[in-house]
Amino acid sequence: MATRLARKLPSSFSAFSSSPITKLTSGISPPSMSHGGPGLRCASSSSSSFSSTTTTGSNSSSSKREKKITDRLSAVIDAVNDRKLPPELRGQRNKVRYMKLCHVMISNRSETDIINVVEQRIWHSMEEGQFENLAGKGKPLNLNTNPHADPAEDTLYRILSKNGCAPEWVELNKEIRNKVSEWRVALKKAWTSKCNGNDEEKWIERCESLKKQLRDINDKVFRYNLIVPFGLQMFGLKWEKEVARLEEY
Repeated sequence: MATRLARKLPSSFSAFSSSPITKLTSGISPPSMSHGGPGLRCASSSSSSFSSTTTTGSNSSSSKREKKITDRLSAVIDAVNDRKLPPELRGQRNKVRYMKLCHVMISNRSETDIINVVEQRIWHSMEEGQFENLAGKGKPLNLNTNPHADPAEDTLYRILSKNGCAPEWVELNKEIRNKVSEWRVALKKAWTSKCNGNDEEKWIERCESLKKQLRDINDKVFRYNLIVPFGLQMFGLKWEKEVARLEEY
């Protein structure tokens, strides 16, 4: 049976090929599929345009979302900085930013620019006559006052000087200096006597007396440092340093 069908197939195929339908469609070639074909090209172009549109839309939405987050963060930062400001400057962010900008500009100015500004202001003040009616103009300077001292203390010092007196710390300073000079003279005499070969017991007795005088001097120095103006304090004496200085001589 199969052999008979195989024998009959060629004749049927030849008849079909000679039919008019076959002749009409024989000149039509199928679309080329080697490089995608026009149909596939249209499909691919439409799909690529759709994907690009989708990507653009997603990028724009993500950028909008990031912008919203950035705006919210900046608003929070401004609110926190606003809370740190004084009450009279709260809610005036533009004014505060302007003040900061002015401060930065002033800090970036050179020393020459600042000197020029000062000279210009002094010159304008001189032209306006603001230096004409100054107190003490044409008179010698008053050197009895101390511009660096406290006004109350300066007044007290002037009263004491008019009455021939001095502040307590001045008198105590003189006393300490006299005591130190006398004590060093006595120590030098005792040291010279020891070096000349005198009795060692006398040197020990003199040392005890000199150490007692040294303690009294240091007590006065401590009291002086408590009442003296700042920057005029003095150091006390040390026995070891004084003896070492004599040994060097």
